[in-house]
Amino acid sequence: MSTDAYGLSVADYLDGAHEMAAAGRPYLARLLAEEAARLTARPATAAGLRATFPAPTTSRTETE
Repeated sequence: MSTDAYGLSVADYLDGAHEMAAAGRPYLARLLAEEAARLTARPATAAGLRATFPAPTTSRTETE
């Protein structure tokens, strides 16, 4: 299992992604999942991680 410059592993990032998703913070969950995918050697596994944490929509309604 790969680690990054901070010594965090894929599992560490995935744990954080699950925690952020459970806390209702989909943007942070996606960012953590992206970092886990970046550290993953297998393209199919990386794609699965990205699919598990899809990018949230960025559209917002404006009120004035």
